Amino acid sequence: MATVKVRIPTPLQKLTGGLGEVDGDGNTVKDMFESLETKYPGIKERIYDEEGTMRRFINVYVNEEDIRFLNGEGTELKDGDDISVIPAIAGGI
Repeated sequence: MATVKVRIPTPLQKLTGGLGEVDGDGNTVKDMFESLETKYPGIKERIYDEEGTMRRFINVYVNEEDIRFLNGEGTELKDGDDISVIPAIAGGI
């Protein structure tokens, strides 16, 4: 099981006690979110919908690579990986 650093966006930091970066554990991105839910209850429902599908407006990066171009939430993790959870921003100029 890999231990990774997870950057938490400001709107979700109320669930992590104000922390902008937390440690997560898991072999895949999905496993890592499961482990975060045990430490920070409520975080999973912000990332996944009622059917268990990752919400469209949440972008997740592993070492600056968008998981949509890797293996999605099945993307394998290794110790020391950097995970960024970024809510999509709507709008335009």
